[in-house]
Amino acid sequence: MTDLLRRIEDIVAPTIVGMGYELVRVALSRGGTLQVMIEPADGRPMDVEDCATVSRALSAVLDVEDPITSAYTLEVSSPGIDRPLTRAKDYARWTGHMARLETALPVEGRRRFKGTLLGLEDGIVKLRLEDGQETGVPLSAVSRAKLEMTDALLEEHRLAQQGAGQAH
Repeated sequence: MTDLLRRIEDIVAPTIVGMGYELVRVALSRGGTLQVMIEPADGRPMDVEDCATVSRALSAVLDVEDPITSAYTLEVSSPGIDRPLTRAKDYARWTGHMARLETALPVEGRRRFKGTLLGLEDGIVKLRLEDGQETGVPLSAVSRAKLEMTDALLEEHRLAQQGAGQAH
């Protein structure tokens, strides 16, 4: 993560948390889009209004702080079903689901891993690879990670949406 992204994260996180959400990721594309990915802290599903409300609040905060010197577009979004794994707690929460990890430098002779998440233990992401072997990848070495779309993940998402609908 660059210094600019850390600064932006420091600027937006208090507002996001204060509004009842968690910050998942901040990214700035070469095209000038600042993506702020959030999710409700209480675990309920996101909707478009959540994104719009947070976007308005963050626009005001970013206008005051002005961390980006060039023109940009603010995009507030949810992580989606095949979400990125950006926080240590994500690896515990999504244990049992398929994930893809990439590392900046080789780990055990490779930079790409795909398998079932077995959790996070002492800073090591545990995976059961597609060939059945288990491996550990230091969380500090992971440059990108995301869930893979599977029937099990879709079913879990469907049940969460259904449960949220019954709660209202």
